[in-house]
Parts: sequence; structure tokens; C-alpha cells
Amino acid sequence: MAKWTAFPQLGEYQYDTSSLTREWHRLHAGDAEPLPTDARVLQAWVLFHNGEFQRAMEAGLAAGEAGTTVANKAACIYANYLEKREKSRLAIFQEAAQRAQQHASAHPECPGSWYWQAYALGRYSQGISVAKALAQGLGSRVKEALERTIKLQPRHADAHIALGAFHAEVIDKVGTLIGGMTYGAKKETGLKMFQEGLRIHPHSPIALIEYANGLVMLEGDGKLKEATRLYQQAAALQPLDAKERLDVDLARSELAT
Repeated sequence: MAKWTAFPQLGEYQYDTSSLTREWHRLHAGDAEPLPTDARVLQAWVLFHNGEFQRAMEAGLAAGEAGTTVANKAACIYANYLEKREKSRLAIFQEAAQRAQQHASAHPECPGSWYWQAYALGRYSQGISVAKALAQGLGSRVKEALERTIKLQPRHADAHIALGAFHAEVIDKVGTLIGGMTYGAKKETGLKMFQEGLRIHPHSPIALIEYANGLVMLEGDGKLKEATRLYQQAAALQPLDAKERLDVDLARSELAT
């Protein structure tokens, strides 16, 4: 495996198993992931929160099935934020989606497997164009996986936000009529999902960013002022770990352009 691009602020976050356990609830307010009982999986999460994404993925895979979620999260976050080569980026998403699908087949009660399957397929879809992905049937898979995630774990804020983004992107790309008839995408549902995700996890920078983007897609340029306010809110947050740092930096860079 090629060496991944390093997290730019490597060393800024220095969790260990003790500090991670103490901060677990705050760090996982977005996905409601249970604290691991397997020491190898917990260590993989330590690596993830510190920004050592490649090592986190490798440690998660080495831990067996229990490490699948952390491996997939590390791979997807790395691919989304740090991998600059589009071919490699799409390949990482495809591999993560396949791992998540296999794990969900064996463990259908695991919310993380459904969520990371949806996330990986969703980001892959954006890479090849949402319209093309919808034509390949990927949209339905994303929507169903996110709905399954929420059914299994109603407090999975990230899944609510992602489902809101799904409704917004489908309507933005194919319109309200076709989006509603073909893919079940609805403006009201999209807005409701965003609002519920932020209700569960109000201090999530990525939730604020996605809601801002979704508002403009669903409501038009009249919401640009509110979207800017949401970006400013995200940019002002104090990130808890490497992943949140990437989100906050994204908000700041968007505001600077």
C-alpha cells in the first residue's frame, strides 16, 4: 500500500487510551459509536483521533471484524480530505464500501457498517458525478443504508446529516419532480434531517457545513446569508480531534475565498 499523505497538524492531538476513554462520549457525539471492549480496536481509535489515519486503518483491519468501523472511518476521512489523486481517492472509497457491505451482511445490526457503506458510496458518487451515480443505482443504496443506520441508532447525528445531504443533492441535480418520484427525495425531509442531526450534535462542524450547503441547494441563493452564518459558526469551533480540525479548516478556507 502506498504511503498516505500525512495529516498536516500531526502531533497536535495526543490522545491515549485513558484520555480517549474519558472523552469518548464527546468525540463520538456524531456517530454514537459504543466504547470498544477490544484493546486493539480502542488503540486503532486512538490513532484515528490523533490523525494517524493510515495506521488507524491498518490497526482496525488487524483487529478483525470488531475493527471494521474504525478502519472504514479512517479510510473515508483520509480519502475525503487528504488524498489528492482522484483515482486513489475513488479506489479507497470503493474498498471501504465493499468492506462495509460485507460486514453489514454478516452483522446487520451494526449501524457503523451501514453508515460507512453509505458515506463511501456517497463520496464515490460525488467523484464520478451525482447524476451518473444515480443512473447506476448508487443513490438508492446510499439512501437505504442511511435509513437503516438511523433505524438501528436514532442518535446517529452524522447519518441524519448525510441523509439530509442526499435529499438536497438529488433535488439539486435532477430536480424536485424527478428526485421525488424516482428517488424519494423531498425538500421537507432533507431540511428535517439536517435539523435533527444538529439537534443531536449541535457542535459538529461538518453538520453545520453540510446544512449550509444543503440550504442553498434546497432553498436557493436567498439562503446564502444564513449559509455563511453556519460556516462562520463551524469555523469558530474548537476542534476536539484531527477529523474535526479538518472540518474547521475547511470552513475557514471556504470563508476566506
